[in-house]
Amino acid sequence: MTYETTYDHWIGGQSVAGTSERVGDVYDPALGTPQKGVRLASVEDVDAAVQAARTAFTTWSETSVTARSRVMFAFRQLLVEREEELAQVISAEHGKTLDDARGEVVRGREVVEFACGIPQLLKGEYNDQVSGSVDSYSFRQPLGVVAGITPFNFPIMVPLWMHPVAIATGNTFVLKPSERVPGASAMVARLYQEAGLPDGVFNVVHGDKVAVDALLDHADVDGVSFVGSTPIAKYVHERASASGKRVQALGGAKNHAVVMPDADLDFAADHIVAAGYGSAGQRCMAISAVVAVGPAADTLVDKIRERTHEIKVGVGTDPDAGMGPVVTKASRDRIVDYIGQGESAGAKVVVDGRDLVVEDHEEGFFVGPTLIDHVTTDMSVYTDEIFGPVLAVLRVDSLDEALDLINSNPYGNGTAVFTSSGEVARTFQRRVQVGMIGINVPVPVPMAFHSFGGWKDSLFGDHHVHGPEGIRFYTRAKVVTARWPHVSEESLAALHFPTAH
Repeated sequence: MTYETTYDHWIGGQSVAGTSERVGDVYDPALGTPQKGVRLASVEDVDAAVQAARTAFTTWSETSVTARSRVMFAFRQLLVEREEELAQVISAEHGKTLDDARGEVVRGREVVEFACGIPQLLKGEYNDQVSGSVDSYSFRQPLGVVAGITPFNFPIMVPLWMHPVAIATGNTFVLKPSERVPGASAMVARLYQEAGLPDGVFNVVHGDKVAVDALLDHADVDGVSFVGSTPIAKYVHERASASGKRVQALGGAKNHAVVMPDADLDFAADHIVAAGYGSAGQRCMAISAVVAVGPAADTLVDKIRERTHEIKVGVGTDPDAGMGPVVTKASRDRIVDYIGQGESAGAKVVVDGRDLVVEDHEEGFFVGPTLIDHVTTDMSVYTDEIFGPVLAVLRVDSLDEALDLINSNPYGNGTAVFTSSGEVARTFQRRVQVGMIGINVPVPVPMAFHSFGGWKDSLFGDHHVHGPEGIRFYTRAKVVTARWPHVSEESLAALHFPTAH
């Protein structure tokens, strides 16, 4: 097939077609047809990117933190200036609305702003006179070449959780973005170059499992960051760890919103609808399970139903559209199938998005927002990560029941409680076994100066991304104990274990 645009790799500061003849389709989800092509890297292409990064590491790792910070400031400004262009590319390849795409650029840019403060963030610790004429201090150094493997649902934000922090701390980076949405990463590579980043510090290889496995196995890759589904996160963690790499692998989610009887139900319904259907539910922090407690249930379902009917589904560039298509035909078919499974299992489909058709885009990958009530914990519509615009309502009698339900779920990414009680909120945040918690906030994504990550099957590895844990992940600590003796000083060397004097 001939494409108007084919995305090449970015290796060593230039566009590279690579050695592989394989090319993938990049769809416009609203039209349901491929619009562009993307190179699918070979093992040799991945090796070329890693070697470019390894060569660049020699000088970049020795570059002053002040110089690295200046690059980040320049890069941040370019992200501001090119925000609209980036949003257009994201919307065209992902399908999300332009407003949603702009928001993604802004939230990703916040991590760059965090990385601009790298001189402060990399400060070590110092203790004077820990023993007679002995001082002790610590500092952190970069790992080396690190790789990022990122999903389709946030083409710019999730990569920006990784590479600004990695690069600011002195590492070099190889990004393998989702082959479904390569355009934003291709733009970012050129923006880095325009910002003054030396060639080879940031590289992009497009591809599929061939490229992923090549990065996981490569002897010159020192660390791997991953965001995606739980089965693949587990695979990445195991395979990369087996080859001696440091790994952070963020997996899937089943995010619950608990609504207490004392909550403002209009407020809760507004925010649950936004959190469940925004970006067509294709967010790892989307609310997908609503846990209605006691008498809140019937009124809450009515209010969510009313608001769900008001959502306009359309093309991402339509300013009136609140929700766009899902990313692929396979995604649409999977979501539709899950709705049918829930209905067959006895759940009540209150709002049905299965037969939605958008005028003039009949072949687009559209699913309407769907609300399913009376869901139970054994139904696939609850147990599985659907990753689409489907809200499942489960009913319980108490906060204790709600907590037991959430804590029994294998995922532990994000959760929220809607309540007017400080006691309920405090009990919830202390007892719930989830990494990110919202109190009357349905999508509790931390700001860049905190770290993002879940518990249980939502995270494999010890570190969350960006924020303070991102700094720790991309660096290793050294501790120095130093003495500068006078020439005439008596030696304190001894065969027994050294102690302070």
